[in-house]
Amino acid sequence: MDLSTRYLGLTLRSPLVASAGPVTGSLAGITELAKAGVGAVVLPSLFEEQLRAETHPDWNLAEGSGEAQTYFRHPDGPGGPDWPRRYLNLITQAAGTGIPVIASLNGVSTGGWTDYASAMQAAGASAIELNVYYLPGDALIPARDAERRYTEILTTVKAVVSVPVAVKLAPFFSSLGEMAVVLDHAGADGLVLFNRFLQTDIDPETFTVSNGFRLSGPAEAALPRAWISRLHALSAAPWLPRPGSTPRPTWPPTCWQAPTW
Repeated sequence: MDLSTRYLGLTLRSPLVASAGPVTGSLAGITELAKAGVGAVVLPSLFEEQLRAETHPDWNLAEGSGEAQTYFRHPDGPGGPDWPRRYLNLITQAAGTGIPVIASLNGVSTGGWTDYASAMQAAGASAIELNVYYLPGDALIPARDAERRYTEILTTVKAVVSVPVAVKLAPFFSSLGEMAVVLDHAGADGLVLFNRFLQTDIDPETFTVSNGFRLSGPAEAALPRAWISRLHALSAAPWLPRPGSTPRPTWPPTCWQAPTW
């Protein structure tokens, strides 16, 4: 049976994309996924903070508090100063498995860290996923300014790479449909619905950490399925005009990535 499909302009042998998680964080895990028949893998995100730490090792060191140093990760771990280089090595090694490797960048501001996208492309990434989740802590930040961060990060990354770029979204927008159109006009090659958040909580009676309430199974998949259906219908409708922009002729495909936790 031919299960091949197209996503982000890439040809996948199957429509199943393994999302970021512990399994896709190692070459051994990616190799097993490739053997199992997945169409592509998304690596765990490389965070803006990690890239800043690479160039400014003491950027988050709190003055006058020696305890702040205990927050630094182990040098060989995901938060260590060597992690960005090892991340690029993982991209190169994973690309050798024969399936598309989608690298992931996580950040909430525009800046030099976005240039790392070009290094990901050079290492062999077939596409880049922007895992943006911005929580405006200032109650006076206008909604449009918060939304604009997504388009600014997208256009900054698109300016330095030629591979497809997808945006991974949370469902928490006042008008998700319009936001999808705005990102499409800004150059997004695809949208990933939706970010999967771990809802941890602390039990005050036992002082233990629990997972808290979290949708799972069919309930977890219902929300992205509903929005994928709505956005697919929107793709066939007349484009919403945007001041100073020309509507693009194609709609970026949406994707729900199977969790690998």
